[in-house]
Amino acid sequence: QPDFVNVESVLEASCRAQCFNVIFLPKFHCKLNFIEQCWGFAKRIYHMKDSSSSAAALKKNVLDSLDAVLMLTIRRFSIRSARFFDAYQKGLNGTQAAWAVKKY
Repeated sequence: QPDFVNVESVLEASCRAQCFNVIFLPKFHCKLNFIEQCWGFAKRIYHMKDSSSSAAALKKNVLDSLDAVLMLTIRRFSIRSARFFDAYQKGLNGTQAAWAVKKY
């Protein structure tokens, strides 16, 4: 509806009041959302750890896995996502975009 197109959400207003920018990314699309790539990376590290049923050990494994995602890795995922955005904006399809991102 046109009435709601330009209405700022509560999240946007709260973040703006705290001097934060809000960026809405496509939901759950790992090629375009670098946060999903970071989660996937952390989950891969988590699965490589020894399994345990102890709550304390599980919590430690989760926190260690999240801490293992370095800022450099996050930046690489961000750049990769930006390249996919660029490829799609230029009209490439999924296969072509994947090739272009890998090539350049």
